[in-house]
Amino acid sequence: MALPPPPCKQEQFILKSALYSRLLVLSLTITWRILASPYDTSAPLNLPCLTTNHTHTLPQSQTLYFPKLASALENGVVWDSVYFIRIAQCGAYEYEQTYAFLPLLPISISFLSRFLSPIFAPFLGHRAVLALSGYLICNLAFVFAALYFYRLSMIILKDPETALRATILFCFNPASIFYSSIYSESLYALLSFGGLYYFVRGGNNLASLFFALSGCARSNGVLNAGYLCFQTMHRAYNAMFQEKRIALALGIVIAGALRSVFIFAPFVAFQAYGYYNMCKGRLPDELRPWCKARVPLLYNYIQSHYWGVGFLRYFQLKQLPNFLLASPILSVALYSIVHYAKSRPENFFSLGFRTSIEEKSSGVVFLLDNFSGSKKAGNVDISSVKAKENPNLTKRKKVVKEDVGEVHVAEPATRPGYFSASVLPFVLHLAFMAATAFFVMHVQVATRFLSSSPPVYWFSSYIMAHPAKYHRWGYVIWAYSAAYIFLGSLLFSNFYPFT
Repeated sequence: MALPPPPCKQEQFILKSALYSRLLVLSLTITWRILASPYDTSAPLNLPCLTTNHTHTLPQSQTLYFPKLASALENGVVWDSVYFIRIAQCGAYEYEQTYAFLPLLPISISFLSRFLSPIFAPFLGHRAVLALSGYLICNLAFVFAALYFYRLSMIILKDPETALRATILFCFNPASIFYSSIYSESLYALLSFGGLYYFVRGGNNLASLFFALSGCARSNGVLNAGYLCFQTMHRAYNAMFQEKRIALALGIVIAGALRSVFIFAPFVAFQAYGYYNMCKGRLPDELRPWCKARVPLLYNYIQSHYWGVGFLRYFQLKQLPNFLLASPILSVALYSIVHYAKSRPENFFSLGFRTSIEEKSSGVVFLLDNFSGSKKAGNVDISSVKAKENPNLTKRKKVVKEDVGEVHVAEPATRPGYFSASVLPFVLHLAFMAATAFFVMHVQVATRFLSSSPPVYWFSSYIMAHPAKYHRWGYVIWAYSAAYIFLGSLLFSNFYPFT
């Protein structure tokens, strides 16, 4: 059996695939803008900022050297991109509804534009430079997000072919248009995948930083704290009931709680910032309803008041087309969860507590490593437990000798791939996200909301690796991705509704 290519070559292939996928989406976007007429032509409008502390723009009378290129860049500022560019341009949140758009992307755009403006502003104008900065940030973030996703997949799945296929699926995912537009999806994916990569490698502090920043990009970034809570729960249980070390268990719980608070802190701070700007110093009759609430959450109020988000509020007959639009991604998510639960019922319904010692030691590394300095369970070395459970264990291991040394292939008991115990927290995270998208959110947003969930691609990759079992479903998944890439680039870029 031929060995897979070295990781460095695969990573180069991933970077090229991610780059080519962005070039494809941008090319399609430009093509559709040329061939189709936009539904809304207000994209180039640039009203004066309400505040005076914004970045200076060029005088209106100054002639641009490349007006057509500037116009093309500004015409690409559609849908939510309008808000992100406006916040970056004016340096402030001018209206209540703009607080629905978290600050990391506008701050990043504003920061990069300060370096690009002296060079490009005379040729394009300041707003076009902001748009150019946004495009550069989002597309580069996607490329590195793909690299992090591949590295994460390699660690979790322990299957190079499945990891590579899953990453290519991510590069050409159905929500690709949003990863190449001035949206927060790319930054969130980069920080989320990066945080997960460092998390499974044992770097909890660095992972917490990435997760906290992901909460500055998208509100669902705070849900990444769930991975740390899952880890804390298992480590505390092991310390309390296996090692009988109460002090250690308490320390684990405190550390997990502090890291979780750190992840939530930026999002909470932004809510406090909104409260200070919108509520403080106003007369009682001028206060907005959410300002008077016991827990004044601006983000929840905006989503409910301006966008009609709420439990079962989208369950209307007129929204049936949107449910159909979201049905492919929701079907893949549901099937991946159910299939995992049916294949690993004991592991799934016990939340991983009934996973074997052998699989924990070799599969769920991020649950047991680094919490007590050694891999032990009940003061017994795991390696000795494995040897007692199966004295022929070492005989079953295959060793492949290469010039670089020895490569140990994991025994079948570790179940590499989608059904390993390591995948469980990711599946639980996906289940919560899918339920939220279906019952609470505008359901069509599920396509991009779930596009950064690893199990969607891991399970799809697993299906494609078993064509005899799943017939032609692998081709259906590829067709679905291709159709949404073409449809999304056509509709979204011309200001027509798409997810």
